[in-house]
Amino acid sequence: MKKRRPNLVFVAGVVAPFAAILLYGLVYGLMTSLSRDVERDWDFRLFIAAVAMTVPSILTFVLALRQFRQHKLSMLSIVGLVLAALTLGLVAKPAHDGIVRSRQERNMALHDVAAPQFETRDIAGKVQRLSDQKGKIVLINLWATWCAPCRIEMPKLDQLYKERKERGLVVFGLSAEDAETQGKFLAKVPVSYPLLTMTEGVPNFYRDVARYPALFLVDRDGQLQPLSGPRESFTSVEAAVDKLLEMPSH
Repeated sequence: MKKRRPNLVFVAGVVAPFAAILLYGLVYGLMTSLSRDVERDWDFRLFIAAVAMTVPSILTFVLALRQFRQHKLSMLSIVGLVLAALTLGLVAKPAHDGIVRSRQERNMALHDVAAPQFETRDIAGKVQRLSDQKGKIVLINLWATWCAPCRIEMPKLDQLYKERKERGLVVFGLSAEDAETQGKFLAKVPVSYPLLTMTEGVPNFYRDVARYPALFLVDRDGQLQPLSGPRESFTSVEAAVDKLLEMPSH
C-alpha cells in the first residue's frame, strides 16, 4: 500500500503564523544585537523584521503554485493558502508600531510650542489638569507597569520631585493602565508624585508611545522644551529641569 504524502501547502499554511512571529523576533533581535546605534536604525530593523515575517506565507504560495501547475491543488491546499494569506495580516502590527514610534519621535522633538492640555484623574480619583500647573515646571512621564526601564527611572523621578517640588516642579506619571493595576505596582515601586490614568481627556499626543519610558518637559509658560535622548544619563534630565527652574515665566 502506497504511503500517502502530507499536503505540504496545508502544513505550510498552518505553520505560517507561528513561523512568522518566530522569524520576526529572531531577525529583530539579531539586528538589534548587531546595531551600532539602536536609536537611529530602529526603522530599518523594524522593516527587515517585518519583511522576514512574510517568508512563511511566500513559501506557502510557492508550494501552492507548484501544485496548481501540476493540477493537484486540493481543498486542503486552499485552506493552507487562506491561512498563509491571513498570516500576512500580522505585518500590520510592526507597521503600526513603526507609525506610532515615528509620531512619538516627532512629538518628543517639539520645543517652544504649547504642550497639549489634558484633564484626567489620578489613581486616587482626584482630577488633574495640566492647565492648573501654569507657572510651574511639569515633567510628564509616560510609563507602563511591564516596562523594566520604567522601574529603574521612577525612583529617580521621585527623588527629583521631592528635592525640587518646593521650587515649582511637578511630576506626573501617565499610564494607559487602569488605577488598580497602577496601584498594585505602586506598592512595589513607591513614588510620591501623582500617577494618572489615560482617560478621554488625554489627547493622542500623549497616547502615541511605542517606546517606554517617555518624558515630556513643560516650562512655566506651558511650552514644550527638549529633553535628553533615551540613552543619556538621568543627570541630563536633572540639568534640563534645573535650567527651567532658574528661568522666570514670561
